[in-house]
Amino acid sequence: MHVIFEEDGHFKAGSILSETEATAQVESASGKRSKVKAAAILLRFTAPAPEDVMSAAEKLGEELDADFLWEAAGSEEFGFEQLAGEYYGHAPSPAESVALLQKLHASPIYFHKKGKGRYRPAPPETLAAAKAGLEKKRIAAERQAYLAHELAAFRLPPEYASLIPRILIAPDKNTLEYKALEDAAAATGLSPLRLVERCGAIPSTLDFHLMSFLLEYFPRGTGFAPVTEPLDPPELPSSPVRAFSMDDEATTEIDDALSVAWHDDGSVRVGIHIAAPALGIAPGSELDRVARERLSTVYFPGDKITMLPETLIHHYTLGEAHDCPALSLYVDVAADLRVLGTETRLEMVHIADNLRHETLEIEFNAETLRNPAVADYPYRRELEWLHDFAAVLEAGRGKTDTVERVDYSFKLDGDRISIAPRKRGSPIDKVVSELMIFANAHWGGWLAEKRVPGIYRAQANGKTRMTTAPDPHVGLGVDQYAWSTSPLRRYVDLVNQRQLISLVRDEDPVYPPRSEALFSVVREFELAYDAYNDFQRRLERYWMLRWLIQENVDEIVASVIREDLVRFDALPMVTRAPSVAGLAPGTRVRLAISNIDLLDISFHAEYLETVPDSTAAVP
Repeated sequence: MHVIFEEDGHFKAGSILSETEATAQVESASGKRSKVKAAAILLRFTAPAPEDVMSAAEKLGEELDADFLWEAAGSEEFGFEQLAGEYYGHAPSPAESVALLQKLHASPIYFHKKGKGRYRPAPPETLAAAKAGLEKKRIAAERQAYLAHELAAFRLPPEYASLIPRILIAPDKNTLEYKALEDAAAATGLSPLRLVERCGAIPSTLDFHLMSFLLEYFPRGTGFAPVTEPLDPPELPSSPVRAFSMDDEATTEIDDALSVAWHDDGSVRVGIHIAAPALGIAPGSELDRVARERLSTVYFPGDKITMLPETLIHHYTLGEAHDCPALSLYVDVAADLRVLGTETRLEMVHIADNLRHETLEIEFNAETLRNPAVADYPYRRELEWLHDFAAVLEAGRGKTDTVERVDYSFKLDGDRISIAPRKRGSPIDKVVSELMIFANAHWGGWLAEKRVPGIYRAQANGKTRMTTAPDPHVGLGVDQYAWSTSPLRRYVDLVNQRQLISLVRDEDPVYPPRSEALFSVVREFELAYDAYNDFQRRLERYWMLRWLIQENVDEIVASVIREDLVRFDALPMVTRAPSVAGLAPGTRVRLAISNIDLLDISFHAEYLETVPDSTAAVP
């Protein structure tokens, strides 16, 4: 006796060797033996041989049409042998029965399986919908194949013009455009990014990097909805001081200014004046949601994305010749530069001047400092005194080292980049940084003393973190450090300013103890701030590579930091150069630069020779 049985969704044929009521031992033509449940056996026959039945059924099945069978089947449930008899007009042979069974099984949109060898024709409306779905899939498959073929031939179909770079950065993997890109990448052996590049779809690597960042962090764009200027409290008292700020020429968010008032006894009152946007940005307001969403201004060479709308910046920036609302920290200093006391006020401050680094540094620098031969310049007395006071503050933090460090400024003029070194720790830098460190440390201590929650920046064991606890910042040498001096540019500073204003006004803090809002700001700010800084570093690295190309630099001098890590002499570039492995840290080497890739922001640095210490080699 031979049988047709179902196993793992397939129909198979074999001969029964032995059988019980529940199972049968079946041997296939290949000699394989299987234990088959009785419920899985669909057809029994004595002749012809099982393999002949399956071969004949395959040929007969080619002649069967699912549409005709569906029309012939009616609307009621049926068994496959029953339909086979009606279709062939006689008692069906084993091959005919198997052929029809296989056709029914292979046509699920026409026939719904109901049990052992039994089916029910799909309702007309269900079949019509299924056919439409199949046609849609067929068209989509053809379109996907066409798109993949075009991409593999390095021709960009029009559909992709609006999808780049989203399809590479944050793709919808269910779209046929993405699937076609994956198919073409597999066919060409290229990554999707390199394939799209070969298709000429990335004409500007700079735009690609910028758009990739914006897609992830500014998916709705960098613009702001129109806002009106806020109204400040009318009761703010006016300060008698005339303050001045010191920033580079590109700065529009002027957060801080300084003032100096001389007393007859030789003592001095220093004013540290911070812009006060917390007066007009109410917690939970639409403006607050905008600032909370961005959390910080994003900086990168040639541009920036501000945290606040231009209208709000214009209202609160400490612009020259304006009376501006400010949170002021006054520091009373003795003639011997000892700090005698402090006072915090919320007031209107007249900003007399916005001094710019580019012009101020020509007059106020390490060489001109206290040089009687230098012609007088605005605020000379104030600046020189502030520099002396800053040195005392610096020493008070235990920071007396004189290690020279270099910063670099990136300036763009169209497609040309200039990268200029600038010594860190210049008189301007020292005055501003020390006064701001003092303010942040003092205000952080005031918050802690009054048990008003704040957000602190702490550092220990070389790791920096944001926290709501007033922990020490070892790197700065202060007991606590609460960012409070850049509220136009950092949301953390805006939050701390709200808390400080509540202290000045003797009101309940905006953020009470154990405030979940405060904790969530810390979590979100750290993530955003790290991402923004990483983007800035990537764009700076990109422009350094552009500079190497622009200046036709193919060799450069660098210093070994450790193992295979080197630091360039002429650029703020740290990179790996495996070929310097084995050289002692501090060794100066000449490297060959090659394979600059602006899309990957990568290049290859190869050791050429060791440069003697006495050689001041530049590229």
